[in-house]
Amino acid sequence: MTPDVILASGSPRRRELLSNLGVTFRVVVSGVDEESPEADPARLAADLAALKAASVSREHPGAVVIAADTVVAADGALLGKPVDEAENRAFLRRLSGRPHQVYTGVTVAFPGGTAGGVERTDVTFRELTDGEVFHYARTGEGLDKAGGYGIQGVGMALVARIDGDYSNVVGFPLGLVVGLLRGAGVPVWGEAAGVREVRGAP
Repeated sequence: MTPDVILASGSPRRRELLSNLGVTFRVVVSGVDEESPEADPARLAADLAALKAASVSREHPGAVVIAADTVVAADGALLGKPVDEAENRAFLRRLSGRPHQVYTGVTVAFPGGTAGGVERTDVTFRELTDGEVFHYARTGEGLDKAGGYGIQGVGMALVARIDGDYSNVVGFPLGLVVGLLRGAGVPVWGEAAGVREVRGAP
């Protein structure tokens, strides 16, 4: 019997990526306050994902709940979601021509247990001109994203180099997600339809 899977996130990017894994799920957005005194970005991402999963799991104890939280750090400082276009420009200037780190914590809560992990990807921006900073901030694309940019959209043009998992920068590290879901008994991709490898097949 296929488990009842809940994605504890309203992110359209996470919904799309989870759908691409062939997982049937519903969305229940956690109302957890995303503020935390934790300064270490990896621990912060892990803590917030765990809080979101626990909050939704309490209301749906029989379900498999998956939650994620993405944190961006540059030179030891955390960059959340910019409050307005001016702060978005400030974030972009801070990231211009320099590397930064993207951490996504993922937690899966299921009947009988909880599992989680954190993925890190290093991203380096090109040297951005003032015009590029202004134009990108005007798009509004980065206002709802940690670090103030979305790599899956126009923000891809800002990036010179990625070291690590691209899907992690989008906010849903698929390798980690697949392992955690399978550990919780959730079929992924062909498993849901009973597809098995046929040895010797072309």
